[in-house]
Amino acid sequence: MSRDIIVQLITAEAFAPFGDLMDCAGEPDKIINQGQCGRYHNRATLDFSDGRAGISLFNANPRELPLVLDMVERHPDGSQAFVPMAHVPFLVVVAPDEAGKPGTPLAFRTAPGQAINYHKGTWHGVLTPLRAPGLFAVVDRIGSGENLEEHWFSQSYRILDQSGAS
Repeated sequence: MSRDIIVQLITAEAFAPFGDLMDCAGEPDKIINQGQCGRYHNRATLDFSDGRAGISLFNANPRELPLVLDMVERHPDGSQAFVPMAHVPFLVVVAPDEAGKPGTPLAFRTAPGQAINYHKGTWHGVLTPLRAPGLFAVVDRIGSGENLEEHWFSQSYRILDQSGAS
């Protein structure tokens, strides 16, 4: 038996306890490149205990809802940003930390053109594009030591679309 989670549209306010929502909402902070480009400045905070920032490319298979969630992970030594390289939505699953274990997960759907940055130590689901291509630039900590902790739920969750239909 699984427990149900309904996907909600992501907002900066709802996602704030877990990380930064990056998009081009509102007016640009600055106009650059001979007036041809709006710069939305400093939209995420990179946070690493040690090591350095690196950019990797991830190519993930798209998934469909409903989706079974049986595991979340976190990176205790660094934040992790996911920037889609295509104009497609993706699923973002997070869970509050409750005494070193994940609490009840939440699921968000991004809009095309949005990216996210998980705060250091945030419990989150795996990369879950909802359409192809699932190509992402990922900015995270590059350094020595293990920076991954997984938690497998004793009872899985079922992630449903916004209507609650499976």
